[in-house]
Amino acid sequence: MIEDTLVLIKPDAFQRGLSGEIISRLERTGFTLKEMKLTKPSKELIEKHYPEDEEWLKSIGNKTIKTYEKYDLNIVDDIGTYDPLEVGKKIRKWLIQYVTSGPVIAMVVSGNHAVEMVRKLVGNTAPIFAELGTIRGDYSIDSPDLADREKRSIHNLVHASGNIKEAKKEIALWFN
Repeated sequence: MIEDTLVLIKPDAFQRGLSGEIISRLERTGFTLKEMKLTKPSKELIEKHYPEDEEWLKSIGNKTIKTYEKYDLNIVDDIGTYDPLEVGKKIRKWLIQYVTSGPVIAMVVSGNHAVEMVRKLVGNTAPIFAELGTIRGDYSIDSPDLADREKRSIHNLVHASGNIKEAKKEIALWFN
């Protein structure tokens, strides 16, 4: 099933000179780059990209809470709350600050089961949990607990759409 997905090379990857490597890995895997642009995204664009969807915010909050529990850390000390929705709201705020902090390369990537395969290629959202051989596993060592203590988003190099519906929405948002 040939499909399109959105991939963003985030400011930390751009600043570290990893853009070419990330693009090469996508192409070497067999994907086609249908569209690509270098942009400095506005706050308004990123607020639409990471909407204030309560379900999504709780999901992000719960992931963060589980990481804290795994390492026997106190999330209230670092974030000020144990409420998944409130944790998610703080993380969204940090994501918006992070993605608007510098240049981003936005790409429409096409190929067989592109959404699922690109997600495998980039690895777990939290680089500390990403397998070696994935983009995040090979090029980042950031973790949720460190990012939260520093009051910032996880520096995880790339964004890849999570499902086909999300990919269509995000492509329309970035490539109107």
